[in-house]
Formats: sequence, C-alpha cells, structure tokens
Amino acid sequence: MNAQQKWTAYYTILIREVLRFSRIWIQTILPPVITTALYFIIFGNLIGPAIGEMHGFSYMEFIVPGLIMMAVITNSYANVVSSFYGSKFQGNIAEMLVSPVPNWIILAGFVSGGIARGMAVGVAVTLVSLIFSKLYIEHLWVMFTIGLLTSTLFSLAGLINGVYAKSFDDISIVPTFVLTPLTYLGGVFYSITMLPEIWQKISLLNPVLYMVNGFRYGVLGIADLPIWISYLIILGFIFILASFSLYLLNRGIGTRT
Repeated sequence: MNAQQKWTAYYTILIREVLRFSRIWIQTILPPVITTALYFIIFGNLIGPAIGEMHGFSYMEFIVPGLIMMAVITNSYANVVSSFYGSKFQGNIAEMLVSPVPNWIILAGFVSGGIARGMAVGVAVTLVSLIFSKLYIEHLWVMFTIGLLTSTLFSLAGLINGVYAKSFDDISIVPTFVLTPLTYLGGVFYSITMLPEIWQKISLLNPVLYMVNGFRYGVLGIADLPIWISYLIILGFIFILASFSLYLLNRGIGTRT
C-alpha cells in the first residue's frame, strides 16, 4: 500500500469510530458528564467545605483536574474495548487483519477513536466544571499533552482487553476490578501528602497517580510529584502497551478462530 492508501484506511477506521460514539452521544457523552456533575455536587459542595483548602485551593478546585482525568481514562478505555470486541464478535476485525492494511494502521485507527471519545468527554466535563468552580490553567501545554497521552494509554489498554475478551461480560471485568480501584486511589480526591508514609510509598506503585498529578500540575500548577516523572511513566506504559498490542494483532491472538 502507498501512503495515500494507508491514510485512507486509517481515516476510514477513525471516522467509523467517531461516528460510532457520536451518533449515540446520549449513551456515550452525556452519562459521564452527569456522573461527574454529581461528584462536583457531593464532594465539592457538600463535603468540600468541611475539608477546607488543599495546597492553597478550595477542595472543589483541587478535585476538578482529577475528575476530568477520571472521565478521560474511563471513556477512552470503554470506547476501544467495546468497539474492538464488537468488531471481533461480528467478524469485522478478521476481515481487516487479512486485508492489505498494515496492522499498525488498524491499531492507530481504533486508538484514535478512543482518544477522540476520551478528549470529547474531557472537554464536556471541563465545561460543566465551570458551573461549580473557577478553572485555572497554569500550563495549557502540559494539561493538553498529559490528557492526550493518558487517553492514548488507556485506549491501548482497552484494545488489549478487547483482544482477550471472549464474551461481553469479559469487557467489564478489568474496568470493575482494576481500572476503578486504580482511579479512585490515584489521588483524584486527595493529595498523597495526607497519607501515612507507608501508604505514600504504596501509592507510588499506582500509574494513575502520575497521570492525575501531571494533569493537576497543568491546571493548577501544583503536584505531589515532579512533572517529568509523570511524562516518563506515561510514555513508558504507552510504548509497552503499543508494542504488545501490535504483537497481538500480528500473531492473531484472540482474533482468529
């Protein structure tokens, strides 16, 4: 395939993925926005005044970046795992893999669709946050790149889950038992400086912590960890998951019957 044909293949997959979630935006975009609004009301307005300030910001202002990142993570992951497994269930992915389209183009198309949904939900949640709190953006480039890289990472993770899933029930196992605990324990609602020393060290094993802190640094200009470590962790996981995803597609693992 020449460059134009590769671009057409990638663009076709991307457009299909974008149309897939945008046509049913009431099911894909609206629910996470409503859920996050409830977090703002319950944790920000009701519990926040009792907690007070964190690092010089109100509790509402402190949790806004974490809630935005949580929405980006869950929706990037959900979009790819459901789309890839659906394509596998219907037999579409097998047709793609036997076509002249390189596997890395297929991978890029699905991941880009996950990024599109994750970032769309992130923007929607950000706009809703303006109703409840002032939005500080200290480092716009850091905010954007951390959000984009995190969305890429969890889109790749969703594809891997989709490869190994054997039923529709399997696509909910990882989000329920892995993704949700990591997200809630990733510093979304608190600073790790509030934890005992032993739990601070344990928290450092949670990769979501670095993403939330990196994004919070971009928005508020504060973080519990150096920003370069956040970039290093995220890029390292992207490289590992991208390589593994491509390996799975090349070998046809989970896609060939």
